Amino acid sequence: MNHLIIIGAGGMGRTMYDMARESIGYGEEYDIKGFIDDNLSALDGFPNYPPLLSSITTYQPQSDDIFVCSIGGGARRKCMEEIIARGGRFLTMIHKTVRLGTNVSIGEGTILGAFTTIGADAHVGKYNLIQSYTVVGHDSRIGDWNRIDTHVTLVGGTIVEEETDIHTGAMISHNVVVESRSRVAACSFVIRRVKTGTTVMGNPAKRLM
Repeated sequence: MNHLIIIGAGGMGRTMYDMARESIGYGEEYDIKGFIDDNLSALDGFPNYPPLLSSITTYQPQSDDIFVCSIGGGARRKCMEEIIARGGRFLTMIHKTVRLGTNVSIGEGTILGAFTTIGADAHVGKYNLIQSYTVVGHDSRIGDWNRIDTHVTLVGGTIVEEETDIHTGAMISHNVVVESRSRVAACSFVIRRVKTGTTVMGNPAKRLM
């Protein structure tokens, strides 16, 4: 039995705890050991959770530990890579309500939230956070280290490169490419390529910076 450790004990970490208990493999392949967070008071006032074990910076992974990361933004990849460098392994966490189409591939360390759909022949890379009620259309290609929020729709053939943030309720149209390190604002409708490192918003989405 592996022991799951949740990185970050804030609101998203506590949400991740609930999600982990509802995901494939819980109670059979893994249990939940606790949290790590550099704020050692993060769970104060929040009963009914497993313990906060250590700071992130000092925790040494054990051979039967596996991890999920609740931290978002620019710190997410750095934090995860520090754990990997110390020998940590990340759980591919798939909620029991996820629908996976034929020939779908999911990379190590990716998280798929409740009621998410991954369409036929889609590929999802490593270490992505794809939140609840999101749709990834057929033949889409998602790289590594992306954050895709709840109620996002990626229409068929969409390409999402690496380290992007696609926020709540956004829709990416058919065959559109979202290049690396770009941002799509909430509720935006994207109909053309999003260039590397840019932010777009609106309907249709336009470049902000």
